[in-house]
Amino acid sequence: MTSTVAPPPNRPPRRRSALRRRNTLIGWTFILPNFAGFAAFTLVPVLILFYMAFTNWNVFGKADWVGFANFQRLLGDGSFRISFWNTIYYSVMHIPLTIVVSLGLALLLNSKLRGVAFFRTAAFFPYITSIVAIAVVWNLLFSPDFGPINAVLRSIGIAHPPGWLTSKDWAMPAVVIVSTWRDMGYYMILFLAGLQTVPRELHEAARVDGANVWQRFLNVTLPCLRPTMFFVTVMLTINSLKIFDLILVMTNGGPGQATMVLSQFIYRKGFVESQFGYASAASVALFLLCIIVTIAQFLWNKRRSV
Repeated sequence: MTSTVAPPPNRPPRRRSALRRRNTLIGWTFILPNFAGFAAFTLVPVLILFYMAFTNWNVFGKADWVGFANFQRLLGDGSFRISFWNTIYYSVMHIPLTIVVSLGLALLLNSKLRGVAFFRTAAFFPYITSIVAIAVVWNLLFSPDFGPINAVLRSIGIAHPPGWLTSKDWAMPAVVIVSTWRDMGYYMILFLAGLQTVPRELHEAARVDGANVWQRFLNVTLPCLRPTMFFVTVMLTINSLKIFDLILVMTNGGPGQATMVLSQFIYRKGFVESQFGYASAASVALFLLCIIVTIAQFLWNKRRSV
């Protein structure tokens, strides 16, 4: 003898509508606090920024509408061009170097060795250290006459080591070294998380087929890390294009304009020279640069995934 369970009675339309409204209200109670903060401190200022980019305003008085005059001025501004190419120069060096170093650290620390947790923490520690403290310490290390880095270079036979932060040719590479040292721990954690998802069976099968360590890395590890690599590349690109704090504290854009980047150009025009309309136009240009590069990366990754 089998028993059948009667289906639950259908709720009346009015009750279903009340339940739907209740669920919607509960959902909005969770969303509204975060959205209100986002709207007040991000969305509205961004909209105001786009409006100010087409005006001439120096805090005092009324903002005068000037159309595309600020953008035309940017095209002829030598300081803007220098800061633009310095930003590209920094990004081109910083992104691949940080990826290589952080991935190498992740591969070294992706093992169950005694003390591996300590080394992971030590590698991540610079990322949470104060930018001011990092800049002061590295400025001392890079001191041309008394810094330990040049002392080591002299000890190995280099009679005239670089001037580092006092040299127009070496200031940006020095900043890239410090920035990579600071950021490598954070991206190492992301790569470690990605390495945990690589199936062991694939490595074992490749080892049985006679693949060496390098072949297993190229044909097993890297393909499995593609989503992590894409995320790290996008985040690194955006953070590199809007680098500001480390350069401001270490070199303040010097010597001359050798390390002045777009974010610092915007800061100087807006908060030092009070040209907020012009600074807003430069901010829009930086925003468009980030958007174009990010879209290109998404399209490239989508094409590779097909």
